[in-house]
Amino acid sequence: MEDSLRARIRAGDADAFAELFDDTSPEVHRMALRATGDWAQAEDVVSLTFLEIWRLRHSVRREDAPLRPFVLGVGLNVLRNQSRSARRHRAALARLPACEHQPDFADEVVDRIADAEQVAAARTALYGLNRAERDVVLLCGWSELGSEAAAEILGVAPGTVRSRLSRARARLRASVDA
Repeated sequence: MEDSLRARIRAGDADAFAELFDDTSPEVHRMALRATGDWAQAEDVVSLTFLEIWRLRHSVRREDAPLRPFVLGVGLNVLRNQSRSARRHRAALARLPACEHQPDFADEVVDRIADAEQVAAARTALYGLNRAERDVVLLCGWSELGSEAAAEILGVAPGTVRSRLSRARARLRASVDA
């Protein structure tokens, strides 16, 4: 089934691409939401991920490996690109002269959402990890990808993924306890 889906995606079949989107976009959205803590940004990540997959559809491998790790790997790269872009944007803004701050009413609305504090706390804890541990938590811990598939995406050995995940879990536990 997945082999024919791969072939149809490589051939540019919009229905096959829609099937892939329907099957995997919720996972990409969850991963992005947990990484960013922002619903709108998570939706942007999903859009950019599938735009990139459509652009790369001819390079979808013919192997019998599942498509899910490929999709999550592209999503992780989109998250990295957005993070770099946000850093550059903040650096550019820091170089501008200070101006009078106008309070944003959107922050007040966001504060009313019941789980906003939990998402913020999870994001803070996540970004307290180093990049390698954060990537493993996003792929294995939150997206429930196996260590072999995560290892393939990250270009490391499965044992490395497992040890990074173990260290990350210990650091997250310590962060929560504090």
